Amino acid sequence: MAMPVLTPAQRAEARRKAAAVRKERGELMAALKTGSLPLAALLERDDAVVGRIRLRRLVESLPGIGSVRAERLLAKLDISETRRIQGLGPNQRARLLALSPVRNGNRSGSVSLTGVGSR
Repeated sequence: MAMPVLTPAQRAEARRKAAAVRKERGELMAALKTGSLPLAALLERDDAVVGRIRLRRLVESLPGIGSVRAERLLAKLDISETRRIQGLGPNQRARLLALSPVRNGNRSGSVSLTGVGSR
């Protein structure tokens, strides 16, 4: 299938929309990192901005999680790191919600990861 030919105005509008979506996703990830947005609240949102976030980026945005721990955590949860939020099944969603700091009794804002990220 051939790509549609866009006018310069259509291209500019598409760039503007894409930039706005990237900005909103960045703000959501920053709020998640600081703890001002709970993971459960983010997963409850049913819009394209949230739905298109890849799980690796989501988990890396949790407090205290870097790229290596995110990779190990997703492997332990048996969830592909390239999956998007919109593609999560109910069991996968439940496993992700189990990472919530308050549910783990950890009030420091970081996620409790027993056995993940340590050797």
